Amino acid sequence: MSSENPPVENKPSSHDLSRCPPNKIIFDHSKGEYVCLETGEVIEERVIDERAEWRAFTPEEREKRARTGGPITGTVHDMGFATSIDYADKDASGRRIVEKKAQLQKLRKWQARTRIQSSIDRNLAQALNELERISELLNLPTHVREEAARIYRLAVEKGLVRGRSIESVIAAAVYVAAREARVPRSLDEITKYTRIPRKEIARCYRLLLKELGIKVSAVDPIDFIPRIAHALGLSGELIMAATDILNKVRDKGVTAGKDPAGLAAAAVYIAAISAGEKRTQKEVAHVAGVTEVTVRNRYKEIIEALGLEDKMEE
Repeated sequence: MSSENPPVENKPSSHDLSRCPPNKIIFDHSKGEYVCLETGEVIEERVIDERAEWRAFTPEEREKRARTGGPITGTVHDMGFATSIDYADKDASGRRIVEKKAQLQKLRKWQARTRIQSSIDRNLAQALNELERISELLNLPTHVREEAARIYRLAVEKGLVRGRSIESVIAAAVYVAAREARVPRSLDEITKYTRIPRKEIARCYRLLLKELGIKVSAVDPIDFIPRIAHALGLSGELIMAATDILNKVRDKGVTAGKDPAGLAAAAVYIAAISAGEKRTQKEVAHVAGVTEVTVRNRYKEIIEALGLEDKMEE
């Protein structure tokens, strides 16, 4: 029996602390049991030992012996557990495969078929392929893709996809995930990369919020500023200046009811003029995904609220 005490967080939560203090509980690796040294009581049994079965005495040795595989991910219909037969034309020894090439092709085909057996698997496979396509086009980070996949799986479990197109629900899930992560992507941007009308995606978006009990905060115009500024090649100081402009006009109530992307575009435009890094309204509007008229109107409202008319004219 090992005398090594396991970490506090790994101790079973069901034991009676009054009878056996935490520092008296040990783990018997040979039997997979938590045992109390004072009373001999078995606190918990059949505990799985998740440690490696080999030993390493140095960090370098531990790194060499570590085994890793593909991470578990919700963006694949089987969570990344399944394996696949590679399309390489060489074996493990580096020799070209000639005689069994046809057999390998058959194995690949049947292996791909056996991965998708139920209607739910087929639905998830199609939806998550669409998710990957949209995410690549929108340049979404991994955590947003994972969250969108999780939301879609919940929608499938609740039967929300039945009677609706997969593409519309996955597009709505992407929009919800982006809103939750405060990664600014407008509904119009998502619509541009799908064949689904904006109205249908918005309907599915509201359905997901209602049926899954998801709460998202209002879109903050400041979230759009870094993206617009980086696309225009502007400096980090200018991003801070544009953020300061929006914070000031927010206190004056100018931002209420206005398109966040338009407000961010106007703030970046004003900050660029003030810093001498001038960009045209057309350039800013194109990057922000709004019209020049929107940028112009928000620009006028902001400089009027901040009393910058004379400075901008100069």
